[in-house]
Amino acid sequence: MPSVRTGSVVVLAAALGAGVLVPVVSAQPVPDRDLGVLFVGAHPDDEASLLSTFGQWQHAHQVRTGVVTITRGEGGGNAAGPEEGPRLGLLREGEERRAVGAFGITDVYNLDKPDPYYTVSAPLTEQAWHHDDVLAKLVRVVRQTRPEVVVTMDPAPTPGNHGNHQYAARLALEAYRQAADPAAFPEQISAEGLAPWSVRRVLSSAAGAEEELRGPDCEKRTTPADSPGPEYYVFGAPGHTNWEQRERLAEREYKSQGWANRPDIAADPAQIGCDHLTEIANRAPHVPGAQGADAPLLGALLPIPGGLPVGTGLTANAEHPQVTPGESTRVRVEVTAPAEKGLRAGGRVTLDSPPGWEVQGDGSFGPLEPGATARVDLTLTVPHRLGFGRVPVPVRVQSPYGNGESELRLEIVPPVVAEQAPLPGVAEFQRWSSGMQFPLLLNKVAPVQTVPALGKRDLQAVVHNYSDEPRSGTVRFVPPQSFTVADAEQRFQEIAPGETRVLTFGVHSADPGMPTGTQGGDRPYTLITRTDDGSAGESTAALELVPVTTIPQTGVEPVVDGDARPQEYPGDPIEVSAWWEGEECTAPDCAATARLSWHGDTLYALVDVVDDTQGTRLAPEDCKRHWRTDAVEITIDPKADSENTSSTFKVAALPATSGPGRPCYARDADNHQGPGEDTAPGVLLGSKLRSGGYSVELAIPLRALPGSIDPQRLGLNVLVYDSDTQDLTGQSRIGWSTWGGVQGDPYRWGRAILQDRPAGEASPPPAPVLPLDALSSVDSPESLAQAARLAASPGGAPPAGGSAARLTGAQAQHGQVLARLAVNEPGKVHLFVVDANGVVLGDRRIDVDGQGDRDVPIAVGSGIPARVLAGFSTANGATAAYEFDISAGRP
Repeated sequence: MPSVRTGSVVVLAAALGAGVLVPVVSAQPVPDRDLGVLFVGAHPDDEASLLSTFGQWQHAHQVRTGVVTITRGEGGGNAAGPEEGPRLGLLREGEERRAVGAFGITDVYNLDKPDPYYTVSAPLTEQAWHHDDVLAKLVRVVRQTRPEVVVTMDPAPTPGNHGNHQYAARLALEAYRQAADPAAFPEQISAEGLAPWSVRRVLSSAAGAEEELRGPDCEKRTTPADSPGPEYYVFGAPGHTNWEQRERLAEREYKSQGWANRPDIAADPAQIGCDHLTEIANRAPHVPGAQGADAPLLGALLPIPGGLPVGTGLTANAEHPQVTPGESTRVRVEVTAPAEKGLRAGGRVTLDSPPGWEVQGDGSFGPLEPGATARVDLTLTVPHRLGFGRVPVPVRVQSPYGNGESELRLEIVPPVVAEQAPLPGVAEFQRWSSGMQFPLLLNKVAPVQTVPALGKRDLQAVVHNYSDEPRSGTVRFVPPQSFTVADAEQRFQEIAPGETRVLTFGVHSADPGMPTGTQGGDRPYTLITRTDDGSAGESTAALELVPVTTIPQTGVEPVVDGDARPQEYPGDPIEVSAWWEGEECTAPDCAATARLSWHGDTLYALVDVVDDTQGTRLAPEDCKRHWRTDAVEITIDPKADSENTSSTFKVAALPATSGPGRPCYARDADNHQGPGEDTAPGVLLGSKLRSGGYSVELAIPLRALPGSIDPQRLGLNVLVYDSDTQDLTGQSRIGWSTWGGVQGDPYRWGRAILQDRPAGEASPPPAPVLPLDALSSVDSPESLAQAARLAASPGGAPPAGGSAARLTGAQAQHGQVLARLAVNEPGKVHLFVVDANGVVLGDRRIDVDGQGDRDVPIAVGSGIPARVLAGFSTANGATAAYEFDISAGRP
């Protein structure tokens, strides 16, 4: 595999008090750990949609790929059996290892973080994962494996994007910075013997499992100007191999996720998809417009014909990534010679700016020794008359050793412009992007805001002064058709350079016939800014209409039996048949209506579902997996102000279960997820099955909601899950307020008014109860076998080193294996006896303390013991792994 590696470093610590020189650890790289590509994801199966590409890279160039999986997916569903929590995590790890193993991927690093539940919130994910700890683990893995290319997920809060996926991608980008910095996690260098490592390129796969383009021509698509970096497409069936079909066969290993019966991929090349990768961080030259499977690796891992040697670093950064017409910015270009050879003749840097732009500076740099960096400063001036938007500026290096090219992308902005204030999750992402110096990710999420149907909403516009002098002027709000705006043109007084001002516009939805949700879609509008000195700027955003209902009070307390008796629901039913995910469907396959009322301190809901085919009946104790069968979900945001579902109430009801057939309910991915009897004991549920459908009725005490409610502004949704199979897979999802990923987006739920109900005393929601039970790699035989093979600490944890309890021997005798441990410090040990195929024959957990040798008997059942695996962990989280070959009598 073409790659360039840094030299070794020997670290010594002087124990001056003892008068001896103690070797700590040698920083010699471990060749078996070295990877060309490292994928960073959140759950087992996140890498599945890219196995076709990884397979092509391995086949054509022997590129070794590894996988980091931050959680084992303990919080996900299980279509294969009753396992949940750590037992499910162990199952999913095995599925992942078998799937990726079909493509020659042997190294899967699990970082042992919990998988709390589905959320679209990166901040909530951070709360569960603990930033500094998980980042240290990831940086350790990067420094151990030394990949040239990291592939990860989408770091932005795009609609429906899992918060765990967002945060995994953020961590990948942070590790890209931190792993190269010797001041970051210095103990990994001084005490563990690792060396800083500069990943050359980070690619993001945002297309997901269903590729967006099909056919061999998909590789010819060009990169849009507003992209954060070059985009690449890798066709799934080049030549004579259908890599997409091989990927599909591997995907069937993920049985717990309901993928066992996924259909074959078509043989017709026109029906085969492309994997889509976007460069979001880069330290290496690339080839402009490169296409095909090799394109994402050129310059970082594969040589560029006629280009600079692989291992040459090339970066370009603007002092001001947002520039107004007529202004200048300094551009710093850094050229780093490969670590194993220099650029001893020097070279020259040029910016290939568009016509009319001015570049000042010589650009020359002198000879570079191996690993040395030349810094070249140039000044780039933008013409006075220029349109706005993202402009790519090629950065070229010429030298006797070859030529190289990178790219600078500048945002040309008006001197003053008003933009819709971002949603809280988007604002948090923008703060992160700015702080981590990834400015091209700032505008990755299109600005939207919801407005209640026939209702009003105050929208904030943030006026930015990007110029170098104070400005004043006006902002005009041009609404979409059928919306009105009070005080549509507003004045802003003088704003200092680099400062902002907020204006508030009252927006009203005026047309009763406008469809809501995905059926209405985004409705674009424009903010037009004019300054007193004549400059102008525009920005666009969109409004999204959500439905509204009034829930009447009933004088008759409803009987919760699945039937609507007279006067129980005096209001009109609401239609909950709008499609939002999966296969589109209509009656008689799937449709629904809901009726709502309140009585006393209880909210009542009766949902009538049209469904011609019943899905799997789950066992009563398995009620939590509602999205895999026929179910109804009621979601409530008590004050319609939640940023994520951790402060909401979400209850799912199954109309029938196996055995006695009674219905069941559970809370999911909310303030307190879990079985209904434990987390919402006051809820009542009734159901009725009929030919062609069913109904469920719920009584929800308002005291069960997290915090007090606002009866004039209640967030509400009714969602229906439809399965027509017996394999625990859902096919269609419909509901009332429907958008992709809406179950995790409270701001996109509908609005409800509890008619005639007075407001009570306001109280905030309690802190969320997050399920944080995660499997440790010390308790995973496959993780221990990998860690022992690679001489690495399990779980990406700090190595226990000399404090570890070591496995020094093992002997099979009379239905047991006697394992010998050399105990050095207190800790926990998990021992596994496995046969030649890695099947576990027996295991034992023990606590150890003190020092000395200890014999531990491990009972085994049938089978022939071949090896003993041992995992050790200390109270402070350090780990170690050992393996002993019983037949050979050696480690």
